Amino acid sequence: MPAQAYILDRPRELNSAVVFASPHSGNDYPDWFLQRSILNARSIRSSEDAFVDRLFDAAPSFGAPFLKAGAPRAFIDYNRSADELDPALIAGIRWSGNNPRVASGLGVIPRVVSNARPIYRGKLSVAEAESRLHAYWHPYHNALQALLDDSRRLFGRAILVDCHSMPHEALEHVRTKSGKRPEIVLGDRFGASADGDIVDMIEAAFESAGFVVSRNAPFAGAFVTQHYGRPSRRQHAIQVEIDRALYMDERRIAPNAQFDTFRDVLNGVISQIVEVGRPTQRLAAE
Repeated sequence: MPAQAYILDRPRELNSAVVFASPHSGNDYPDWFLQRSILNARSIRSSEDAFVDRLFDAAPSFGAPFLKAGAPRAFIDYNRSADELDPALIAGIRWSGNNPRVASGLGVIPRVVSNARPIYRGKLSVAEAESRLHAYWHPYHNALQALLDDSRRLFGRAILVDCHSMPHEALEHVRTKSGKRPEIVLGDRFGASADGDIVDMIEAAFESAGFVVSRNAPFAGAFVTQHYGRPSRRQHAIQVEIDRALYMDERRIAPNAQFDTFRDVLNGVISQIVEVGRPTQRLAAE
């Protein structure tokens, strides 16, 4: 099994309401899991948010915690609800309702990776599915909620920044109002998961670094943003999607020549986002 459900990097001094998380950057693929799959070791990583954990690893140095997935997305998807079980993959599960994510094979235990490529030769048992949820999904989300609770207790609010990457091809037909292709997509469930002033400040942080930013197109946020975004309870959630072409070779799943430069620029953005969660920013916004 993957060695751990999550990795949590805490700041030496917690001084911001912002919590960073990366639910899709896990890359611990056990040999037995790879042997069981019909995909090779590179193909199975195609839906992984490769290197996002490295891109945001400076967050604790600015005063914010960073929660990272320990298990890979192909093994279990932390950005899905625990009840999004796929009957086409898990024996004994019945279809319930109309869930397009599950129907497409992208449930909490994925049946496919990107481009609808199947992961397994056969089905999994209910017992195995429940074991993965118990050992990985629940511990990750318990840890995430605990961090948000800490922020609300200490700062009066919590701001979750859920960090992701997106394939370059996903943006092929997407343009901002200025006609430019976005490099960063912020998802707030069309205003439902976070107060607008918070999203405005996060957008400004990226734009001040020279990035082209769009909101909610083509990604508005999935389970994590929907579940944790509760502005009425002073708990906000914003999904951040970054164009993979900015920092990696998607075909080889390897950092490209711009990786270090990109990460340096992103560090400046992270520091500004952390500032959004400081008590002085909260008072100014209110």
